[in-house]
Amino acid sequence: MVRAAPYDREIALDAAMSLFWDKGYHATSLKDLEATLHMKPGSIYAAFCSKENLYLLSLEHYFETARARLRTQLQQASSPLAGLGEHLRSYARLSQGDTARQACMLTKSLVDTRSTDPVIAQKTQEYLGQIRSDFAATFDRAKSLGELPADADSNRLARRFQANVTALRFELHQGTPQDEILNLAEDMARELEQLRI
Repeated sequence: MVRAAPYDREIALDAAMSLFWDKGYHATSLKDLEATLHMKPGSIYAAFCSKENLYLLSLEHYFETARARLRTQLQQASSPLAGLGEHLRSYARLSQGDTARQACMLTKSLVDTRSTDPVIAQKTQEYLGQIRSDFAATFDRAKSLGELPADADSNRLARRFQANVTALRFELHQGTPQDEILNLAEDMARELEQLRI
């Protein structure tokens, strides 16, 4: 009897994430997963229990990867507002083949599952809320360092910043010309930096 080749869980999750991000939860078939993960249906279910669970794990992988990227950018920046500005500009510098040039997986997931899969939709909203909380904490830090007025509303600023990131990524998803993406990201970053005292 030939044994199935062992799989690397992180590699499999990364592959599943890319597939789900591209096709969406509903449009991704078991055949798609078999081909992408190089696993038989029984192995997929043994490793991940269900398609829904694999999707949830892929969403978590996406969220953690995106959050780590943001934290690295903020740590390397000269100030909180500079870090947020760099976050916006970084999208405009993505290479043409980069998968991150499509709309945010969390945004796409919420649109795809809100009325059909409440467990996925709820988890997606939780992740979006956690990212917004990270943005709010960055604005709080900017206030504590004197970059922003003490009475600035960090939660309101975070919601607006998240809306800008979503809009910028939607433009990338649509294939907006690179020079226009660069200008849009720069306008958003400068508008943010003009809040500095």
